[in-house]
Amino acid sequence: MKKITDERLIMKNLKNVRIAFAVQSLGIFAILFYEFLQGGIDQMRDNPLWLVFMVTVIVLAYLSMNISVDSESNLKKSNHSLQISAIVTLLISLIVGILTANTPGYGIWDGALIGGIIFISGLVPSYYIFRLRKRKEAEFGEDEDEDE
Repeated sequence: MKKITDERLIMKNLKNVRIAFAVQSLGIFAILFYEFLQGGIDQMRDNPLWLVFMVTVIVLAYLSMNISVDSESNLKKSNHSLQISAIVTLLISLIVGILTANTPGYGIWDGALIGGIIFISGLVPSYYIFRLRKRKEAEFGEDEDEDE
């Protein structure tokens, strides 16, 4: 198969892939919604398509983060942003952990587990954006040195 070199055709091909992805995701969502209507949320999560849908959403979110960092017009202080994100994530996980521990039927270990999961789940994307911004700062610094 011959490699496409025309930029117009490459863009058209990417748009076709995007449309196919949207149709596929809509189909998966429709199947999961049908499962939800038939047997509730437990039956919906038992369907293997649930895992495919969740992985797809997570991958799409991380790819979107990469694009959003590249499209930032001004450089943000990556260390400061990471510190703020870590503090906000810690506060949210502490509040949820305390509320969970005080819920009837749950104990302190349940609250600590849920709070820890929320903290790690919030810190991983924050750290990923931090690394992307650091890489962008390094690239921007190299470009500045070349201009002088």
